[in-house]
Amino acid sequence: MELLQLQYFQILARCEHVTEAAGMLHVTQSSLSKTLQRLEDDLGAPLFDRIGRKLRLNDYGRAFLRRTDKALFELEQGKQEIADLTHPNQGTLQLAVTTASTLPGILQEFRKKKPNIQFHVQMVTLKELSTLLHRGDVDFGLSSPPIQGDGIECQILYVDPIVVAVPLSHPYANRSSISLTELQDEWIVGVKKGYGVRDQIDSICEAAGFVPKYVYEGDEPARLIALVEAGIGLAFIPSTARNPLIRVRYLPLEDHQLKREIALMSHKRRYISIAASEFRNVVIDYFKDMSQENHYT
Repeated sequence: MELLQLQYFQILARCEHVTEAAGMLHVTQSSLSKTLQRLEDDLGAPLFDRIGRKLRLNDYGRAFLRRTDKALFELEQGKQEIADLTHPNQGTLQLAVTTASTLPGILQEFRKKKPNIQFHVQMVTLKELSTLLHRGDVDFGLSSPPIQGDGIECQILYVDPIVVAVPLSHPYANRSSISLTELQDEWIVGVKKGYGVRDQIDSICEAAGFVPKYVYEGDEPARLIALVEAGIGLAFIPSTARNPLIRVRYLPLEDHQLKREIALMSHKRRYISIAASEFRNVVIDYFKDMSQENHYT
């Protein structure tokens, strides 16, 4: 059994499509198929059910994939540990976030401390982040709401109140607060389901007896405030996402304490590099400072 066979099998098992897997691995379809056949011959059992030109991971395949994931994960951790020991001030930090409002400030502080460390950030849904964390594919996930589960290290960093952003031309702009039921006839701009606090907002509105009327659903939370300023609709905005450069009015909810918890998460068995450890310290200090600023204001 060869390492290459395991790597090919893992990719193919995840997408169950020979053409797609071959493209991801930068090999021909025939080469991939032959490698898989040798692996199945070594194991003495088929790992996929062939349905025409389609592949479906079978019971043998699912059992072997669990072991393959663990083996390749440990080898990758060893590779990262050696790289960290030989070049402690180099490398790339892998990050995935469901909330990006605080990310510019965090990355700015991290770059001051580790200017030679690169980072790659993915904006993902909660479900996608859960998959990445459980696989150990990223160093850290920054998310609201938090993701709990076996094998996941989760630290709540900040409790962030959610307010309603209103255009200055709106009749509510002169108010100091707003009730949830007053929003039932308003157009709302928000993120798609699966992002940020969307599910939380929908749930609390439905409990109040109405379904929010979304006129815009996107995957870039930072764009929402600009849409509010343009008069497209109202938006539920985390306090940390307020933009002083955009002229809108932020109103707290009178009858609900709507808030989100921001958490930093990682795979418990993923190797924590020197750079990753420094990033974690930066994130913790960033939100600690934010909490203190809000306490004194």
